[in-house]
Amino acid sequence: MTTLYGIPNCDTVKKARTWLTDNGIAHVFHDFKKQGVPEAALDRWLAAAGHEKLVNRKGTTWRGLDDAQRASVVDDASARALLLQHASVIKRPVVEWADGAITVGFDAADWAGRR
Repeated sequence: MTTLYGIPNCDTVKKARTWLTDNGIAHVFHDFKKQGVPEAALDRWLAAAGHEKLVNRKGTTWRGLDDAQRASVVDDASARALLLQHASVIKRPVVEWADGAITVGFDAADWAGRR
């Protein structure tokens, strides 16, 4: 089963969920706000994508962090601590596909090969 992780009011997550439904891909949605960030999943994402791809440095939550917090994110371990504390800093959506692949962000062209 494919699992899409994100925040329900995020426009990109909405587009991704619609795309999955429209393309007949069975999936479940994991809401960071209600269910939190699963630590084991975060470890898989960091191993697969790395902190540079997983940390959303363009979002309002990132910009709201103090300089010391932003400067402290230098590797996967330091990013992990921040992402567990501030789920909104995770680039969305994160998808764990049924085949075990992990993607970060929504790209309809990239996802088209997954049908």
